[in-house]
This record gives sequence, structure tokens and C-alpha cells, in this order.
Amino acid sequence: MLHKKIEMKPKKKIALVAHDNKKSDLLEWVRFNKKLLIGHELFATGTTGKLLEKELCVNVNKLQSGPLGGDLQIGAHIARGEIDFLIFFWDPLEPHPHDPDVKALLRIAVVWNIPVACNRASADFMISSHLMDEEYLRLVPDYDDYRTRIRAEDLS
Repeated sequence: MLHKKIEMKPKKKIALVAHDNKKSDLLEWVRFNKKLLIGHELFATGTTGKLLEKELCVNVNKLQSGPLGGDLQIGAHIARGEIDFLIFFWDPLEPHPHDPDVKALLRIAVVWNIPVACNRASADFMISSHLMDEEYLRLVPDYDDYRTRIRAEDLS
């Protein structure tokens, strides 16, 4: 499969998401990384977005709560190239009524080859990378052939 290069600008578009049991962990991480985060454009689901605005004193693009479709909204932003990477502190030990949405979000992040951090250690490595404040060319599979094939099959 061919690939396309998608430019990530030095000012990254970062989605921050946390399940209820992980919101305090995310807020602690955000507090520690405040200087690094405030120079980027932030997106978040529901309550997490409100908490982040209060903590960082910056505007956050707030979407719906996860169970109300916020995870899917973030996935749509990823598919449109409007989010560069995802930090999602999810709780693997609790059942979630919107678990299919969470899996869809993680899947779409992989489809579009965006960096994903699911815990503090991976988020620490990601945000401390020298690539955070530089332009980066992300390789993404060229889905044009796939789209063309699907349309041709629909016409048959």
C-alpha cells in the first residue's frame, strides 16, 4: 500500500480523554506538564474538558461526554486530520457502557497512524519527545484506492 505524508505542525492538536477513575491521574499529569501543554491546541470530552480549562487556564475544545458520543466525536476529528495525537487515560479494570465507542476511538487512531498514550508512562515519553515542538511528517496509508474500490463495488 502506498502512503501519504501528513504534516503535524509544531503546535500540535492534542485530544485529552480520561475515564472517571482516571481523571485525577490525568489532571495530575496535566499539572506537571502545564508549560508544555499550553502552547498546543487542546480537545477533550465532557467533564474532562471543563476540568482541564480550570487547571490550565486556557480554552479547550470541549466535546460531548464520552458516553454521550464524545469519544466518537474525537474519532471523527482524527479521521478529518484535526487531531494530531491522543492521550487517553482509560480504566482497564472498570466496565464502561460506551466500551464499543472507546474501541472505535482507539481503532481510528491506529487507522490514521496518530500517536496514542493510554497511561502516564507513555504520555510522559510522548510529550517529552523532541518532536513535540517540531514539524513532523506522519505516514498514513493512502486510502484512495480503497475508497475507489468501494465505490466501484457499490455500482455493480
